[in-house]
Order: sequence, then C-alpha cells, then structure tokens
Amino acid sequence: MEQVETQPVEPTDVDSEVTAELVRIAELEAKVATLEAAAAEERERAIRAVAEMENLRRRAALDVEKAHKFALEKFATELLPVLDNLERAIDLADKENEALAPMIEGVDLTLKSMQSSVAKFGLVALDPTNQPFDPNAHQAMSMIENGELAPNTVMAVMQKGYELNGRVIRPAMVMVSKAPA
Repeated sequence: MEQVETQPVEPTDVDSEVTAELVRIAELEAKVATLEAAAAEERERAIRAVAEMENLRRRAALDVEKAHKFALEKFATELLPVLDNLERAIDLADKENEALAPMIEGVDLTLKSMQSSVAKFGLVALDPTNQPFDPNAHQAMSMIENGELAPNTVMAVMQKGYELNGRVIRPAMVMVSKAPA
C-alpha cells in the first residue's frame, strides 16, 4: 500500500479560515436583513401607491359624476328669471279681457313647456308652503305672528326656490310664522 503524505494542518490556519467565513456569513446575513427591510418598505410603498390610485380613480369618477349632474347649474340659474317672468305675466294678465285670452293661453303653454323641459334635467321648483322653515332651502323675508300655524312654519312663498338634482340653486323667499306675543 502506498503511503500518502499529509502535511500537518496548523490550527491557526483553520481558525482564521473559519473566522473569515463566519465574518463573511455575518456580513451576508446583515446584507440579507437590510435587503429584506428594503423589500418590505418597497412593498409598503407599492401597496400605498395602489391604494392612492384607487382613491384617485374613485375621486375622479365622483368628480365626473358631479360635473355631469351639475354642469347645467349656471345655465339653469340663468333660466330662473325667465320662469319667474312667465309666471308673473300669467298672474298679472287681465283674464277678464277676451282679446288677451289667446296670448295668456300661449304664455301659459310656454311656461308649462319650459317647466317640463327643465324638469327633464333635474330642475325642480320648491313650494314650501305650510312646511317647517329650512334655512338650507328657504330664505326668510319676514316673520309674522300667527296662532294657527306652528312657529317657524312657512306661511307664504314670495319667490319660488329651485333645486337642481337635489341641490338648492336658489332658496325660496318665504314669510315664516312666529308664535303670538
């Protein structure tokens, strides 16, 4: 049998190699921990970015919905005096004068046609007579003592209010009851 010569290994060489490997392992473990923390942070950022995008989409959809719903608000507000004037013309017309009957009928039909047209787009007149006063939908022009109605009840409407798709665009000008003194 042939004899293999082995050189004696010095313990310091093995120790230094093991120590070097342990140091390398510790460095790699520290690097892994740092990278895992960075990855977790990036995951959090990605989750937040996705949530923010969803919120932006939702907000944009709501903004578009509101824009569609209330795009006519300025136009509708400009039409209100026309509706008021047509109503005033009918109220003040001399209905006893037969010669004016066709004109009054024409104005009345025009008013009804216009009211029907604007109602299709969500413009609705408010008639709060005998309803409780609501500062969001009514503007009190005066308060009058009244024993028949509950206090803060709308007694009369001086000018109609209007809402567009549920939003008040002009409050009704009203007279409100108050308890007798």
